[in-house]
Amino acid sequence: MIFDEFSIKTLIRPVPDFPKPGVIFRDITPLFQSPRALRMVADSFIQRYVEAEFSHIGAMDARGFLIGSIIAYELNKPLVLFRKQGKLPADVLSEGYQTEYGEAFLEVHSDSLCEGDSVLIFDDLIATGGTLIAAANLVRRMRASVFEAAAIIDLPELGGSQKLQDAGIPTLTLTAFALDDR
Repeated sequence: MIFDEFSIKTLIRPVPDFPKPGVIFRDITPLFQSPRALRMVADSFIQRYVEAEFSHIGAMDARGFLIGSIIAYELNKPLVLFRKQGKLPADVLSEGYQTEYGEAFLEVHSDSLCEGDSVLIFDDLIATGGTLIAAANLVRRMRASVFEAAAIIDLPELGGSQKLQDAGIPTLTLTAFALDDR
């Protein structure tokens, strides 16, 4: 199946003024409701990473879990969950970060990775880059490395992809939206 960025992009619903006035939320729910579109997205990531050298998939709470779990299953890789603060039951490492809405904390089980592990981290989109940079910092605190950060959507005007690249984290997104794209 050939990836069609246009058809994928048309299935990402803009929701104006959510979660606060002036923000256009990019809702991937319609994309996940289309088996064809979901397969195109998953297959695009699988084709890119099927022969790549990394040991784990990391997925961001909560929409990153959707695509990250599919790719982990298809590539037969362990899945590491990066959760919002207070959601994990065992010993955790925590990392604070800034979002476009304020400060937040990301946590991961402290025994999720070991020295020498290499992690491909997934989220649904890259906005300011805060969540993925926090995840990368947590990965590094466990003495593992980040193979790449991947997402379905990039919002390049918010600078997150550039921040990730400036931090030495290779980045892949399947599509991008300008802030004024409706």
